[in-house]
Amino acid sequence: METFKKIFNTSLLVPIVSILLGLIVGAIAMLSGGYDPLLAYQSLFERVIGSPYHMGETVRAITPLIFTGLAVAFAFRTGLFNIGVEGQFVMGMTGATIVGVVFDLPWYIHGPLAIIVGAVFGGLWAALAGYLKAARGVNEVISSIMLNWTALYLANYIVSSFLSEPGQQKSKPVHESAFMSIDWLVKLTDNARMHWGTLLALICVVLFYIILWRTKQGYELRAVGHNPDAALYAGMNVNRTVVKSMFISGLFAGLGGVFEVLGVFGNQTIMAASPGYGFDGIAVALLGGNTPIGVLLGAILFGGLSYGSGGMSFGAGVPSEIVRIVIGSVIFFVAAHGIVKFILKPFMSKRADKRKEAA
Repeated sequence: METFKKIFNTSLLVPIVSILLGLIVGAIAMLSGGYDPLLAYQSLFERVIGSPYHMGETVRAITPLIFTGLAVAFAFRTGLFNIGVEGQFVMGMTGATIVGVVFDLPWYIHGPLAIIVGAVFGGLWAALAGYLKAARGVNEVISSIMLNWTALYLANYIVSSFLSEPGQQKSKPVHESAFMSIDWLVKLTDNARMHWGTLLALICVVLFYIILWRTKQGYELRAVGHNPDAALYAGMNVNRTVVKSMFISGLFAGLGGVFEVLGVFGNQTIMAASPGYGFDGIAVALLGGNTPIGVLLGAILFGGLSYGSGGMSFGAGVPSEIVRIVIGSVIFFVAAHGIVKFILKPFMSKRADKRKEAA
């Protein structure tokens, strides 16, 4: 019982208080604008869990954030800053679209092949930034950001030139044999866009942990990230490890893009701007402390707030600008552990003194 209390005090209390503080700041922002925060938060929760359809769509919104959060966190854990997850996500979409549209194969070959190709597209796009760092010393932050735009325009060119529907700004629909929705779950959630990517995202959370902390390769990846010079002295191939780390990171990002095509939309549009999941993944990874479970929880929080924010706009008339203030406030306090711990310090000290007196 004492152990449980200790865990609650240290591990659960801080994030719970962080979320509450964020909601309070958001409520103040809504009050200052003349809106009812209680109605707004009620509308938010109803949007997230108010019906089977909204619950399914919330899970759908969370799924790509798990993939992109894992991609960013994996790179961070190995000492790299993969800011190009957005581009890798887009390349994953493109790879899956090519296979899904061009080929017509049995479902047990077509779907897995599209997933693998899309993931490899994302991995190779990330590995390009890793190669530039390893071989030429190019900072991965700069190269990966630039590759985001290259990926967007390359994807648009491929779709418009080879895959597009005549007269439309999107690709032809992928064949049914490649579409990865879960039919029984779609029916159960009133036609919410549920797909196998959610299950694979949870598997990737486990794989993230196994790769980094239960394999020799994972030890090398972390060692190179902590101290490249010491790793080189120990006989590790630092350059190869950098490329490998970026490739694995890109695989996670590519998988996120794959299921946006194969599980949600069934095609790829010619995009004026990137989807944004890769940049959101940076926030998710930081919220989760670059740990697999933390990324999962961060994606749930970020995805739930993002999808539920629509309820605040429609149910309470709160404009999108104030909705963003609410989301940003929650994320700020969750990320700012030091501020929250400072606020809680007097309370925690009093509790500690009472326990000493009781002992």
